[in-house]
Amino acid sequence: MKLWHDLLQAQVEAQPAASAFSDSLGNAWSYQELAEATEALEAELTAAGVAAGDRVVVLAENCCAVVAGLMATSQAGAVAVPVNARMSASEVDRILEHARPAAVLFSTGVAGGAQHHADRLSACVISGSFGQMHLATPFASSGDAPDEVAVLLYTTGTTGAPKGVMLSHDNLLFGGKASAELRDMAPGDVIYGVLPMTHVFGLASVMTAALYAGAEVWLEARFSAEKLYQALRRGVTRLAAVPQMHALVMQFAKEQGLERLDSPHLKYVSSGAAPLDPDWKRRAEAFYGVALQNGYGMTEATAGICATKNSTLGDPDISAGPALAGVEVRIDETVTGGGDGIGEVLVRGGNVMLGYYRNPEETARTLDAQGWLRSGDLGRMDEHGHLHIEGRSKELIIHGGFNVFPPEVEAALNAHPQVVQSAVVGRRNKGDEEVLAFVQVTPDDSPDVADLMGFVRGQLAGYKCPARIVLTETLPAAPTGKILKHKLLTHFAAELGA
Repeated sequence: MKLWHDLLQAQVEAQPAASAFSDSLGNAWSYQELAEATEALEAELTAAGVAAGDRVVVLAENCCAVVAGLMATSQAGAVAVPVNARMSASEVDRILEHARPAAVLFSTGVAGGAQHHADRLSACVISGSFGQMHLATPFASSGDAPDEVAVLLYTTGTTGAPKGVMLSHDNLLFGGKASAELRDMAPGDVIYGVLPMTHVFGLASVMTAALYAGAEVWLEARFSAEKLYQALRRGVTRLAAVPQMHALVMQFAKEQGLERLDSPHLKYVSSGAAPLDPDWKRRAEAFYGVALQNGYGMTEATAGICATKNSTLGDPDISAGPALAGVEVRIDETVTGGGDGIGEVLVRGGNVMLGYYRNPEETARTLDAQGWLRSGDLGRMDEHGHLHIEGRSKELIIHGGFNVFPPEVEAALNAHPQVVQSAVVGRRNKGDEEVLAFVQVTPDDSPDVADLMGFVRGQLAGYKCPARIVLTETLPAAPTGKILKHKLLTHFAAELGA
């Protein structure tokens, strides 16, 4: 059985001195150096009592040490649980309680939230060829994850409770290979790695794909339009990003008086996590000078499901493309009543997860006996076999490339003593989705919007916080009392300025 970390060993054997990963801390590791750092971290985990099947949380922002931590966890036979260090204490604690990891690694070398979490969890400093990190052992070792599981990636369910998506070694190998081949990645390529490795896009489609291809990744912990612009001019050959990042780097260049990137290195650009607008696509292609690719994926399908591979500038195709090799996609029109070709997108293939960790009920609702994954998204197939996403049957909001689940935001709002109830929806805005909250209050006990915003920020990661909060004494509702979310944007158009 081939394992996730075998990708690293293959590159060490093929090109040990080749550049592998560099980061904003000044680290620049070859594949051999990455392997040595991985072995050093594996020794730390083993000494801490980590055993096969245990979970190891890697609470992190992008840096070389995080790659070593993920590979070390795999080499130790444990299950990696990447968690974004920007999450609040309550969000992290919910994941810790569900995953019950034998160890937590913290990327404390990167300025950001990891140090705060390390301090409150009484982590100790560890150092070696991987640099400096922190390590905590909050729970006793308990290897209860299936042997095939390599990674748990946590999303939030409809109740607001965390769900651990179990991705196998085979899932990651399949996803890395598919992404590398889609982008024609090869040794000598330079990939810009600002997409967080704590999310499936950065983990599978960037990090794992680069390990499969033997390419180099320039890691960045935080997005900066200026840094991305400079990296593109300096030698990045392949860029995968979300619409907001593209828009900001184009705006930065415009502020410098430049309408085109004019990079001799750039060969591939893709945009994910949101539908493409034809006019925006044309402007992006004019800026980059290469065809802009689009795709569709989700955590439960190891990121990739469909993607375009258009070879010419100006191709009018704004679909999510055909299914990736080895992936099947079909449309279940029974969800919508049929008749117009639109239905729920179902997916089957080597990319589909094993299920949700310690949650057989949710697994059964999402995966059927034939291996079809119910995406919760609505789509249709065109005459070329390309998928078009028409909407979401779930309430998921994708903001800045991150998943935002309304029930989680609503739970944070509803915890405020002056809030009666709330409803959260997404609204398209300049190629992205913004989070909007509508909060019912009483006229004689209404909170200040700024205070309420501060209250929510104390509980949620920044990307989950509402861009706008609208206070109201009533929310549009059905006779049953159920809030009619589909009416919120039109009902409050005046308050939103739309």
